[in-house]
Amino acid sequence: MAQTDIDESLYSRQLYVIDHDSMRRMGKADVLIAGMRGLGVEIAKNVILAGVRSVTIHDEGVVEWRDLSSQFYLKESDLGQNRALCSEKQLSSLNVYVRVTAHTEKLNEDFLQQFQVVVLTDSTLDEQLRLGKFCNSNNIKFIVADTRGLCGQLFCDFGDSFEVIDTDGDTPVSAMISQISKENPGIVTCTDEDGHEFTDGMFVTFSGIQGMAELNACEPIEIKVIGKYSFSICDTSGFSEYERSGVVTEVKQSKIFNFKPLDVAIDEVFRDSELLEMTDYGKTERHLSLHMAFLALHKFSEEYSRTPISRSQADAELLVNIAKELSLTKKFSDLDEDVVRKLSMVARGDLAPLNAFIGGLAAQEVLKACSVKFTPLRQWLYFDALECLPEDEGFLIEEACAPRDCRYDGQIAVFGSAFQDKLKKQKYFLVGAGAIGCELLKNFALIGLGAGEGGSITVTDMDSIERSNLNRQFLFGSQDIGRLKSEAAAECVRKMNPYMNITAHQNRVAPETEQVYTYSFYSHLDGVAAALDNVDARVYLDKCCVRNRKPLLEGGTLGSKGHTMVVVPHLTESYGPSTSGGQKAIPLCTLKNFPHRIEHTLQWARDQFEGLFKHKAENVNQYLSDPVFVERTVARGDVEAVEVLEGVYRSLTEEWPQNWTDCVSWARRWWKTLYNNDIRQLLHCFPPDQLTSSGLPFWMGAKRCPQPLTFDTSNAPHMDFIVAAANLYGRIYGIKGSRNHADFQSVLQGVKVPEFIPKSSLKIAVTDEELKEGHEARKDEDMMKLEELQEKLSKLQLSDPNFRMNPQEFEKDDDDNFHMDYIVAASNLRAENYDIPTADRHKSKLIAGRIIPAIATTTAAIAGLMCLELYKLVQGHRQISSYRNSYINLATQYFVLSQPCSAPRFKVAGKDYSIWEDFLLQGRHKGREEMTLEELLKHIKDKYNLTVTELYYGPAVLYSDSNHEARLKLSISDLISSVTKTEIPVHEEMLEIIPSFAEDEDCLNVPPIRYLLR
Repeated sequence: MAQTDIDESLYSRQLYVIDHDSMRRMGKADVLIAGMRGLGVEIAKNVILAGVRSVTIHDEGVVEWRDLSSQFYLKESDLGQNRALCSEKQLSSLNVYVRVTAHTEKLNEDFLQQFQVVVLTDSTLDEQLRLGKFCNSNNIKFIVADTRGLCGQLFCDFGDSFEVIDTDGDTPVSAMISQISKENPGIVTCTDEDGHEFTDGMFVTFSGIQGMAELNACEPIEIKVIGKYSFSICDTSGFSEYERSGVVTEVKQSKIFNFKPLDVAIDEVFRDSELLEMTDYGKTERHLSLHMAFLALHKFSEEYSRTPISRSQADAELLVNIAKELSLTKKFSDLDEDVVRKLSMVARGDLAPLNAFIGGLAAQEVLKACSVKFTPLRQWLYFDALECLPEDEGFLIEEACAPRDCRYDGQIAVFGSAFQDKLKKQKYFLVGAGAIGCELLKNFALIGLGAGEGGSITVTDMDSIERSNLNRQFLFGSQDIGRLKSEAAAECVRKMNPYMNITAHQNRVAPETEQVYTYSFYSHLDGVAAALDNVDARVYLDKCCVRNRKPLLEGGTLGSKGHTMVVVPHLTESYGPSTSGGQKAIPLCTLKNFPHRIEHTLQWARDQFEGLFKHKAENVNQYLSDPVFVERTVARGDVEAVEVLEGVYRSLTEEWPQNWTDCVSWARRWWKTLYNNDIRQLLHCFPPDQLTSSGLPFWMGAKRCPQPLTFDTSNAPHMDFIVAAANLYGRIYGIKGSRNHADFQSVLQGVKVPEFIPKSSLKIAVTDEELKEGHEARKDEDMMKLEELQEKLSKLQLSDPNFRMNPQEFEKDDDDNFHMDYIVAASNLRAENYDIPTADRHKSKLIAGRIIPAIATTTAAIAGLMCLELYKLVQGHRQISSYRNSYINLATQYFVLSQPCSAPRFKVAGKDYSIWEDFLLQGRHKGREEMTLEELLKHIKDKYNLTVTELYYGPAVLYSDSNHEARLKLSISDLISSVTKTEIPVHEEMLEIIPSFAEDEDCLNVPPIRYLLR
């Protein structure tokens, strides 16, 4: 990859995690990854996807049966062949910008000289010490990663002076300024409604200040937070008087990290706790014991030329004795012998989920070493998931875990053959085949989930593959662009494991597909996995799982951050309803008249785009094809209805361009309206010196006084707007456009733009409440306009009755469609009106496109954690302490794994219930008619000793004991159809009815009645 050549269409989501400069540094790095078993190939996959210059994969060994448990690029036909050579072709296909080569000879110092980063997996301690010493002496970043069954280890040495330019990768904090005092120290007050986000010790710079201009040229200044809206800076007593405006922005400070070489750190960790990173805080006392256990494991392998036999009590005691001897020599007195025994029992195992987690973390350390971005691991990390073992391990004996010469040997070594048979029979539903979905499917294939008789995986995703997906959705290649994700993913994992029983759907899981995902569909499942990218979809799927009593594995990522949640019926809480409300809505009046952040101008530009180039064209097409469109719109009788019909009429009359010149003319007039006339009208109503009723300046705080712009053909942003607007306007009418600025010059010279004529009677609303009041007051006027427009449209005659417009569906990733061109230009010009710092295309796309930053390392780690919970679900663990929810941030070494919360309980008539409980009724029995309302009430009374006083089906009242006696003889189906005036869909198998009981009428929560129709 050339230093300045970054393929933004491929790396678009990753660039919001690792910036352009860091990507360029990565593009110069050569990486060696030694060991091509499951962990090594996982690290290589993630590093190649990220985009370093080259990756050399090394392995001297040959493919064994147990490798197939976690090495997704090996096949049964590869047995006996070199692992690196067998993996080279498929790893090379992941990223055309990364040179991938295989090396099969013994590693020597001359060979290592060419690399900036060396990663060892599946290595001996002697090799680690020898190569680690050489790398430390030659400024080569050195990483050791290892997994043994359910335990993992990671070590980093980046030298004695490693400078990181950005320790957390978060977007620099910024705020708008409302006041700066002249004193020592000066106090800065911010306008942001929710307060600023600065913290003590941050360094900041200032820009756009009017009055106290000295700050605009200052070097970064350290701040001290005073309160929610203010902080102190340097001595400002000698500066000019502050007048208005200005932005304060955080400046990231670099930090130096010092690392100890492996031969020192291996013992120093017992004396310096800062060398050991915590993962699961519930296990802090065992991390050093794991360090000792791994050292003992190396010594065991050296003495006996093998790894301890799975579930061998004799080998476990040998390993414990070795660990105890080492503990004496290293003066470590807190050895947890049980941890050592358990490591011995599982050390021959090779598990895909654990490799995914440790491999994601290790790959992120490689990227840190190459990019000098994010806080590196200092220096040891240990992780175990020993709670995945059966709650009763009595049946796990040597024979049960012995090799079978099959693709699951690495997993059987940990859990035994009976558990493998159980995994094969599982029926799972995966919702989403994007980044996390691809990683989950890889793990499902390797562990054999649903890969036997009676087992199955159903995956659904309605999206198609785009180029920007390839950077992290590794099941897809460039040849798959345009294909459906679910089909391509299913095809790929069948190649990983030919025994997979997988079915691909293209449905959204939502109320409109409940005829597909019915009660019967869920009743045959063993569990559900969610790989979704929005809260609403998660909430709905969670509701389905609660209703159908199915466990749910849920995970998500945001750049370097990720979370997992496991939902276990009758044991844990569920995902539950959304409490965050998603993205905070921007007040309408802020968007229309008083923006003060770039987010406001970008949302305004996005709204402009939707209104001009999508909704208006859709409305015209509806008018042309739907005979009652006008009548239905008039019946609404509101201001939005007026805007719709006005838009339709004008689009088909005065605004209809006849040629390209008309499109350019329209764009120029529209520029004048938006950035000059509208601003002048606002200032006519609220002059710069306007005072409020309390005598304070109107333009203060968050209200920034705007200035009209003057059009200039030599101003690039001005012309960018004209080019994008004219082309989009031409597209909706089917007129071919141009990108050549010279083609616009002659047309623009002859355009007559609308002069500003102040509307003295126009009242501009300052608040959303005033906007609403204005709309309410105009109802009579709106109806008159609507009737007038209805008459005009009834007389409209088109020369071409088959004419249709071409609505533009916003697409952020297509750089040839002018969509982002318009958004960037429109937003930045409005920002210029209001003296708001502009945003480049990259930042604008992030905000306006509502892009979720993403990188393969986090995705792999999160999917690995989800599948570790899957092991527990399949075994049927009933102790809530066995399960883990997680939150991780790979950028800052932040790992929180915690026990899930118990399902909250509530009382009804003195009896305990939870969300997992209900009153289940079989509406129809074989050979009998459906249950009547009277029979339902009697059943609840007889079985639960509760008297139903009311029944609700959604918002409809089915029954009230005060006045619905006539309904008692109706069947439940007939009752619902009669009350709701709609027939129950033929696919409906279960109805949810909410009761109220005489014994506890004030109860806020009650279990629903789940009524089975068949």
